[in-house]
Amino acid sequence: MNEEEFTRCIQVIRQQIEALHGYIVWLPAQQQQLLAETIEEIATSIGNLQLLQEEMQASLETMEVIQEDLLGQNEYLAEERQRYYELFQFAPDAYFLTNAQGIILEANRAAGALFNLLPDFLVGKPLANYVHETERSVFRTRVDNLLQVFSSVQEWEITMCPRGSKPFDAALMVTPVRSSSGTLVFLQLIVRDVTQYKQLNLQQQPAVASQLLPEAESVSLPHTLDGVQVLFVDDEADAREFITAVLEQHGISVTAVGSVIEALEVLERSRPDVLLSDIRMPNEDGYALIRKVRALEAQKGWQIPAGALTAYLAEDRAKAVKAGFQSHLHKLAEPKELIAMVAQLVGRA
Repeated sequence: MNEEEFTRCIQVIRQQIEALHGYIVWLPAQQQQLLAETIEEIATSIGNLQLLQEEMQASLETMEVIQEDLLGQNEYLAEERQRYYELFQFAPDAYFLTNAQGIILEANRAAGALFNLLPDFLVGKPLANYVHETERSVFRTRVDNLLQVFSSVQEWEITMCPRGSKPFDAALMVTPVRSSSGTLVFLQLIVRDVTQYKQLNLQQQPAVASQLLPEAESVSLPHTLDGVQVLFVDDEADAREFITAVLEQHGISVTAVGSVIEALEVLERSRPDVLLSDIRMPNEDGYALIRKVRALEAQKGWQIPAGALTAYLAEDRAKAVKAGFQSHLHKLAEPKELIAMVAQLVGRA
């Protein structure tokens, strides 16, 4: 029943009520009063009903306005979603969206090109499948750590293997996306091939090393550093093995660990002569480590000379020194530069 039909029915009922007034005079007095009261109640109910109908009509009109607004918003959101989808798909960098376990949910065209696969083929596969087999356990451990450790954007370096091509050095920017309760829901990843960048760094290494540790040029390498104990902290297993081998060739005793927590555990048991630490590490970085080491020294009365290592050209030497390191060296520096830094830190230059 529409509004017009409803109004017509109300009018007919009112006319019938008015007609009943003509019959009241023929009834006994008691029945006249009872009928009059009944007619009055009916008239009041009809008035209320008509008022309710008017309110409902006003509500319907308001709902129509809201519906029009919602339709407009839905159209806007659909346009925005399409725009962001196109930005995602045609972005120059390889973008991935995975679940909390590292299973690929979305991959853009650049990601497909980087791994020589169609993006749709990547969906549903573990991203770890495209990590070099020697580093898969490290990659999975890092992903698992994100479930337990609340952290913002992280930068990882890892070797990845595209289909039908040679492995390449990859830099990953990993952004955890969490629910309001803090539960890890998604991982957003940007993957870049930095192989050429690293090769360029190797070519520029002499100039870089002289800028990062200019005083090392005047340091003569000692014939031996026997007895010197070095605690080396780096989350990359390959870096730990390489640095350890270089140091041990000069008689240095090396304890190599992969995290800030492990380093602090070692420091609770023993006091090394020198601390060497990578700057960029997941969860807690080298800056966090040196702060905690300096606090520990205040308790134990120690003073451990420390050197910072970095794989990034843009890493600020002044920032590292201000944080508490005495020296700063690029990882691509020649081994003799590293030995010179340790010798200088330990006072055997």
